Amino acid sequence: MKDKKTALNTLCVHAGELEDKQFKGAISPLYMSTSYAFEDVDVKRYPRNFNTPNQEALSRQIAALEHGEKALVFGSGMAAISTALMAFLHHGDHVVFQKALYGGTFNLVMEEFDKFGITYSFTQGPAPEDFEACIRENTKVLFLETPSNPLLTITDVEAVAGIARKHGLISMLDNTFASPVNQNPIVLGIDIVIHSATKYLGGHSDILAGAVVGSDAHIDKIFQLGKNLGGNLSDFTVWLLERSIKTLGLRVKAQNRNAKKLARFLEKHPDVSAVYYPGLKSHPDYALARKQMKGFGGMLSFELREGLDARLFMKELRLIKPSMSLAGVESTISSPMLTSHALLSEEDRKVQGISDELLRFSVGIEDKKDLVNDITRALDKVAARCADKV
Repeated sequence: MKDKKTALNTLCVHAGELEDKQFKGAISPLYMSTSYAFEDVDVKRYPRNFNTPNQEALSRQIAALEHGEKALVFGSGMAAISTALMAFLHHGDHVVFQKALYGGTFNLVMEEFDKFGITYSFTQGPAPEDFEACIRENTKVLFLETPSNPLLTITDVEAVAGIARKHGLISMLDNTFASPVNQNPIVLGIDIVIHSATKYLGGHSDILAGAVVGSDAHIDKIFQLGKNLGGNLSDFTVWLLERSIKTLGLRVKAQNRNAKKLARFLEKHPDVSAVYYPGLKSHPDYALARKQMKGFGGMLSFELREGLDARLFMKELRLIKPSMSLAGVESTISSPMLTSHALLSEEDRKVQGISDELLRFSVGIEDKKDLVNDITRALDKVAARCADKV
């Protein structure tokens, strides 16, 4: 299943699967043991060493989807991000982050890196030259996230990867919003790909997990730190995640279609002042997104027109659920100011272009007409209530 010509859905269903040799079941068996033999065995297995049968199977599956040599699975997306970064950064080193960054990653940097003597810079923008301008003699890593959370800005992956190679740096990319269905950064030259597997890889809002994909050498280095930090998944969650990935291609493509339709609808609605979705021709990064992505994703953000209360709007929704996370089969909506970027100061949010009235919309697989009706009814209600107050 490592053949790059193997189709996406076939990889989702079969890559990495374990054979049930005892009962010949159609799916991977679940091995719950936390204690394995250490004599007369080929592999000395221990859960914290990322090498139980189910951990290895899931890692092969995710590596195949991202066209990487090897992968590791972690207990959360932040465990994956922090372990990957700290494996390559030490006292006196410097790292460059793009300006538009997930709030949890930003908070990790601001609260923890100074303790370890690691310096950092944030780019002025998402352009490749913004990354290169921040590089110093002691820079070791370039870290990017595209599409970004929550404004869906697009970074030129191939160009930034080329800059990293030119300067002998490690490039890392958070591919959570795109998923392996829509974007494969390793194919574009990135060294290490990171996922919050809680999101699209899990896809049902019932799994907390993270993943890191890269070359054998890079993943081995991350493993050396990961086994000491102990941010592993239970094998039951590992098994659930493998199960969820079987429908990844079908789910994400359905979400892509719905999100594009909803973005077009919102863009034309008089009560919406701005829509951020790379699949819209009006998006400033539309051409770049077409170049490096196979689909535009199921995430979009929008702002209501002045005078409409975003919180009241969310309360009026009946089908779309106000919820903190994203990428489930159900449509959810959130306020970045209250959730994903709540740890940032008001000033830092403004620098990133995140207003208090910005709404992040994770589009699910429901019928498009039902989603449109839910939004329309909620907007009408809020517009009427706000008009009464004038």
